[in-house]
Amino acid sequence: MRYEECELTRDCAAVEIPQGTVVTLEAGTPVVITQALGDSYTIQVPTLGGLYRIAGTDADALGKTRRRAALDAAAALDGAGESITEDIVREVLKEVYDPEIPINVVDLGLIYNLTVTRRAEGGSVVDIQMTLTAPGCGMGQIIATDVKSRLEQLPGVAQATVEIVWEPAWTPQRISPAGRTKLGMD
Repeated sequence: MRYEECELTRDCAAVEIPQGTVVTLEAGTPVVITQALGDSYTIQVPTLGGLYRIAGTDADALGKTRRRAALDAAAALDGAGESITEDIVREVLKEVYDPEIPINVVDLGLIYNLTVTRRAEGGSVVDIQMTLTAPGCGMGQIIATDVKSRLEQLPGVAQATVEIVWEPAWTPQRISPAGRTKLGMD
């Protein structure tokens, strides 16, 4: 992607990278979109310095449209009275990126366990065990919260839990073939 300059059309929340501090950027702030992957944007704010992440729910503040393919697939299943599938959950998780690495959390090998359990009273519970590339990752909790939030937005998902685990330790060997190709590792 080429860098794209724009101004925020409205106030919106942004997460400072890598500190994870949430700030409000004001309408009219000039920004440079440096990464647009999945359903989030990494921006540089020349007046403040540093990088920030803007969630897809605030894409309109950048003049962008939110991507919704996985949400639409989940809505179709829910409308038919069917349970959400692990495949759809994985597709949603492929829209979650570490803002410093241009690979989604699935292809980066951060998702260790994923289960979908249908509840008797309706809806499903999605449980995720994931890790991070390093224990000191300042964006770790932000990434985990993004995973949980995206899952709970899916039609048919009543609850999502995300647990960060450290065993086994993440290594670059966990990166999928698609991720390895994107990073030029193969």
